[in-house]
Amino acid sequence: MTAKLWGGRFTKKAESWVDAFGASIGFDKELVKEDIQGSMAHIKMLGKCGIVPEQDVEKILAGLTVIKAKAEKGELEYNVQNEDIHLNIEKFLIDEIGEVGGKLHTGRSRNDQVATDMHLYLRNQVKEIMVSVKHLQEAIIGQAKQHVETIIPGYTHLQRAQPVSFAHHLMAYFWMLERDYERYEESFKRINISPLGAGALAGTTFPIDRAYTAEILGFDGIYENSMDAVSDRDFIIEFLSNSSMLMMHLSRLCEELILWSSQEFQFIEMDDTFATGSSIMPQKKNPDMAELIRGKTGRVYGSLFSLLTILKGLPLSYNKDMQEDKEGMFDTVHTVKGSLQIFAGMIETMKVLDKNMEKATNEDFSNATELADYLASKGMPFRAAHEVVGKLVLHCIQNNKFLLDLSMEEFKEASDLFSGDIYHVLEPKTVVARRNSAGGTGFEQVKEAIVKAESIINKK
Repeated sequence: MTAKLWGGRFTKKAESWVDAFGASIGFDKELVKEDIQGSMAHIKMLGKCGIVPEQDVEKILAGLTVIKAKAEKGELEYNVQNEDIHLNIEKFLIDEIGEVGGKLHTGRSRNDQVATDMHLYLRNQVKEIMVSVKHLQEAIIGQAKQHVETIIPGYTHLQRAQPVSFAHHLMAYFWMLERDYERYEESFKRINISPLGAGALAGTTFPIDRAYTAEILGFDGIYENSMDAVSDRDFIIEFLSNSSMLMMHLSRLCEELILWSSQEFQFIEMDDTFATGSSIMPQKKNPDMAELIRGKTGRVYGSLFSLLTILKGLPLSYNKDMQEDKEGMFDTVHTVKGSLQIFAGMIETMKVLDKNMEKATNEDFSNATELADYLASKGMPFRAAHEVVGKLVLHCIQNNKFLLDLSMEEFKEASDLFSGDIYHVLEPKTVVARRNSAGGTGFEQVKEAIVKAESIINKK
């Protein structure tokens, strides 16, 4: 059995199944790159401060370089007896260069080491996620530019409400994603801070230079309190919260894509790449990728609530409970990155069935508000106009008609304020085009919104 690097105080060895239960190497090996990066910065600082002789620093750096190369090639064989990524790397180093490798851990603890690793990890991953958000925004803009004057029913309560530009509908998600992007960007200042050198909880007696390691690692600064440094997981909670909101937005659009691709709507068709068939029903084309992303939203929520629950009753500073902070973080990173990549492809390749959308807007009462606004513009109080139009809609329902099917006599019977221009006013494209208030669905407003969105994207 491998001797524990911390085993000097113990007289008994744990059973192998106990070691396995307590070990984290099965998942925290994902931090191997960051762990080596942090160790290289730490040993450079120890050399600069005269704590470790320069010749030993050079040996340790050379050994870490070898281990890094092996890690990149997938050649490292981790041992559960060494518990975690930190002790595994240290054991590899001692095996590589001898006992001098044990000097690496001078002036630090696994507590500040793991916190540093996670800060480095999330810093890299959040940058990549932000790039993926941008790519999805670009895909949305691409579809929107093609469908400014494509009309789709707009819904409230999942009931047809008013016709809108399909581009306007899609661009609503662009702005949701923009807020998601900003949240990740704003969280970066809390991610990019160094806990290295805080030790187990109280700092160290060695004359270390925490600002120097922070500078080497590209951090903006250091934690000002050593106990806070090793016990803080707020930056992970914030990441999980931001990711939960992002996934919620993706899930909402997934739901719409699923509805729109159904036989009942037939507004879009998903590309075959992002759909699957049935093992028993040969006619089926299922929007599985959209459904899967909608489902994966739940696991991201779960990771957020799991970590909140883990931390809610913990006294300062480090506790073994905090080992449970990593799997949810790793899983969320992979889930979000995969979902964004799939989503960009779904949006780019989906076929918009604009004729079906147009037909839908001609066979409903989503232009009824236009009638009420028309009467109000002629001087009728809006509440009175609302009642007039409501009765006209009821008349249409009772006679199997739509508003554009009504004769001028029927309009006049409802109100003398109606005139021949009402038919043009009720055309779905007219209804949409006239809504040119700021942020509205009018075609000119939508074009301006797309230009603004492209300007935002070009600055990223």
